[in-house]
Amino acid sequence: MPADAPITQDVLTIPRKIPDSGRTNLVGLTRPALAEALRAAGTPDKQVRMRVNQVWQWIYHWGVRDFEAMTNLAKPYRALLAENFEIALPEIVSRQVSNDGTRKYLVRIAGGHEVETVYIPEEDRGTLCISSQVGCTLTCSFCHTGTQKLVRNLTPAEIVGQIMLARDDLGEWPAPGTGTGESGPRLLSNIVLMGMGEPLYNFDAVRDAMKIAMDGEGIALSRRRITLSTSGVVAEIARCAEEIGCMLAVSFHATTDEVRDRLVPINKKWNIETLLESLKAYPKLSNSERITFEYVMLKDVNDSDDDARRLVKLIEGIPAKINLIPFNEWPGAPYERSSNNRIRAFADIIYKAGYASPIRTPRGEDIMAACGQLKSATERARKSRLEIEAEL
Repeated sequence: MPADAPITQDVLTIPRKIPDSGRTNLVGLTRPALAEALRAAGTPDKQVRMRVNQVWQWIYHWGVRDFEAMTNLAKPYRALLAENFEIALPEIVSRQVSNDGTRKYLVRIAGGHEVETVYIPEEDRGTLCISSQVGCTLTCSFCHTGTQKLVRNLTPAEIVGQIMLARDDLGEWPAPGTGTGESGPRLLSNIVLMGMGEPLYNFDAVRDAMKIAMDGEGIALSRRRITLSTSGVVAEIARCAEEIGCMLAVSFHATTDEVRDRLVPINKKWNIETLLESLKAYPKLSNSERITFEYVMLKDVNDSDDDARRLVKLIEGIPAKINLIPFNEWPGAPYERSSNNRIRAFADIIYKAGYASPIRTPRGEDIMAACGQLKSATERARKSRLEIEAEL
């Protein structure tokens, strides 16, 4: 479907459990885990490394899901793979396309739960916003996702599966035998872990999924094209640099502990001073790898000139840029968006202090796909549907 097609309406269905074949899903396994799985299925030790490379490329480079299509493997070995393994992705329940070309996918995972994934096309890039949890544990008061309680963490397969589903929809897997990477087709060129959930509260799964996404013989995204956004889980921030190596963004949103306690409750555990100290010590911090401070603009809450001046003072000494995000309203939201004039005045103070201060253009608002709007409507609706069924 072309990017400018009309909005595709959600089609709600009764949740069903994704069938369990009893076979091991190869999606989401790291290279060492894949090696162990192939060895346990009967792959001779001296062949394991070669077979890992072959299977890895078929799954993540060319997007193949059928073992029979893996033509550089002998037929008996393909049969062995089919007997013991599967290549299974989450299911796209619905797909909506915004007037601005943004695509929002409602994705069903094991247990019948659902998360949302958003693809944002731009002239020079295509960014996929992926989720790491069903719901969220942080209850940030301005965020729609925060009103949905945490159900569970996603697995590495469910995280990397969102990337693979989007590539399916965009039709950008290369034909078998052709190259890709930075010189190849890149409709999906960037990943941001800014969807549902706090990625640092699901660290191991996020790390493994991003290692798969960055692997040069597969999806092959540069680490600098992946940005992880945290609300300030200080205990895990250094690990993000050391074990993933991606870019870091921080949901900051306030310049005093009093206001941030209200907007981002994790601030009560790790306050602004503690958070900033951890950022100053961030292992990959440099002028070429700046930390992004995300700052949602809320009318009469955090948008004054004094807030802008405090923000500049707080981040002094940290190579950074500040993304100003006009608040994206959602039903029942307790806040309003700052006026355009107020946002521009705020940005001007930051810019004159020497920091980049881009104002994010809201994308996908008409399909509730903009920053802070993601929430699985069917997760809320499921309870009422199941209650109705139980009464029948």
